[in-house]
Formats: sequence, structure tokens, C-alpha cells
Amino acid sequence: MMNKDKMGRWEFVLLAVILAEFVIFGLANPKFLMPRILLGSVNDIISICIISLFVTLVMITGGIDIQVGSIVGLTSITLGVLWQSFGINIWISSLLAVVLAALCGALSGFIVAYIKVQAMIVTLGGGFLYSGLALAISNISGSASYKGISGFPASFLSFSKFRLFGFIPSQLIVFIILTILLYIVLEKTKYGRKIFLVGVNENTARFCGINTRLVIMSTYILAAISAAIAGIILTSYIGTSKSDIGSTFTLPIITSVVLGGTLSTGGKGSVIGTALASVVIGLMRFGLPLCFKVNNQYLDIPLGLLLLIIIVARSLFKGQFNFRKLKFFSTKAN
Repeated sequence: MMNKDKMGRWEFVLLAVILAEFVIFGLANPKFLMPRILLGSVNDIISICIISLFVTLVMITGGIDIQVGSIVGLTSITLGVLWQSFGINIWISSLLAVVLAALCGALSGFIVAYIKVQAMIVTLGGGFLYSGLALAISNISGSASYKGISGFPASFLSFSKFRLFGFIPSQLIVFIILTILLYIVLEKTKYGRKIFLVGVNENTARFCGINTRLVIMSTYILAAISAAIAGIILTSYIGTSKSDIGSTFTLPIITSVVLGGTLSTGGKGSVIGTALASVVIGLMRFGLPLCFKVNNQYLDIPLGLLLLIIIVARSLFKGQFNFRKLKFFSTKAN
């Protein structure tokens, strides 16, 4: 498990970065600091924030999940088709879409955990599979895939329009609740400790009596369910069900998890760190176009650079630490 002092220090660094973003973007364009505009931007990034929390679990076990973006689109188009073409109640359609997403996560998790295929390969293939499945389902509706399905009931659309105290979006409330719940699960329960132990050393965890394969599989199921929740929220917000609405989510999600302090090799991670990192990235994606006129098409460039910098910096730090440790023991031996 990640040293709590180090993790806490990193979370303070992320808080400092968030503060710096407010200062820089606020000075560049005072509109950035307007609560109505700032909180309104939550709708565009909250899906990435929610999914990042649960992908953290996957990466703590030493895996990776790059299929969740496809599952967002699959969930969206599934609930739309079930509602429009089959006349199923919108909320029941949403529940069935979540079940489908969980099955997708279970399939990929089973292949990773029980058949021992590399997670990167499995979820890459899963991404293509679920994107194709979403496109096939969209053809059932008779609507062009680029148009999607619209005209949802007011009760469904009103969820994303709700504002606590008149200005706090319901999506932000969901994100905060999920962050607290997942923090408790990861830090205060046996299941959370099992996730960390599997990430540190799967063989040792197995010898301790932990069903490591089931633990690993469960993290992919939870990540898929979070993608389904994000897909439902996003569909409610834009008022349209489309098969490709999560296609650009992969890079921001992985960057959020890694920036939050989770090691790509597993065994270390923090839900709070991921939550803060997703806010950092969300503010960046909102502030750059608003304050510096950066085209939305180029927002992946700073995210990609940020991800590379984090990975390289960690590798250099780890190499330097190992060198110093080797030098210390060599001196002791002599």
C-alpha cells in the first residue's frame, strides 16, 4: 500500500496545482472564476472524473482498462434503443444498460484474471468489440448513428438539470458521493486491502488465501459499471443517445489515475489523489479554450505531454532511488 505520508504530500501538491490553475486562468480571463460558468463546465468533465475513480482500482491491481470509453457509448445507445425501439421504461432501460456494461467488464476481467492475457491487449480488443457492438445496436433504431436518439422523457432529462441550492450540479454531487464511498471501500474494508495486496504481489496474496482472480475480475466489473453510470449521466445531460460519446475519454482517464499517484505497475494508489487529479485535468480542459483560445481538437496534446512527463519523472526518480540504495548497501558490505 502506498505510504500514507507520501500520498498525503502528493495530494497537497495537486491542491496547489488546482489553486495555481485558478490564479492563472482567472487572471487570463475573469469569466473563469464566475461560479455559474465554472460549475456549468462540470457537465463536460464529470463523466471522466467518475470513471477515473474506478479505473484506479484496476490499476492498483497492476492492470489497465482502456475499454471504458467504449462502454460509455455502448450504455448510451443501449438505453436509447431499448426505450425508443422496444418501448421499455427509460429507467428500466438504464438499468439494463448497466447490466450489459457489467457483463462487458466481467468478460474482460475474466480473460485478464483467469486466462492471464495481458490487460492492455484484452481491454484494447474490448474497446474495439464494444464500440462495434454499440454501432450495431444503433442500427436497430433506424436513426443515423451520427444523429443518435433524442426526445427522452422530461424525468430523465431533469436529472442532469437539477441544481442543489440553485447552483451545484447534480453530477458534482454524484461525483463527491462516489469519491467518499470508494475511499471508504479502498481504505477501510477488507476488500480494499485485498486490492492493494494483489497489486503488491499477486502470488503472495494468493498464498494468504485471497481469491486474487476474483478480486482482479471484480475491479473490471466496477470500472465498467462506473462507465455505464457516466454514460447515463452524459446522455441525460446532452439529451441524445449516441454510440460514440465516450470515444475521447481514454487519455484523460488514464492521465487522471496516473497523475493522482497510482503506479502503472500496481500496488499503490489513492482515490482522493485521482479525484484531485481529475479536477486538475478538468480545469485544464475548460480553462485552456476559454482563457487562451486553445482549440478543443488540440486538448489531447497537453494531456499527452503531462502523462509522459509523469511517467518519465517517476522512472527517473525510481532509478535514482534504487541507485542510492544499491550504493548504500555496497558501502555497508565493504
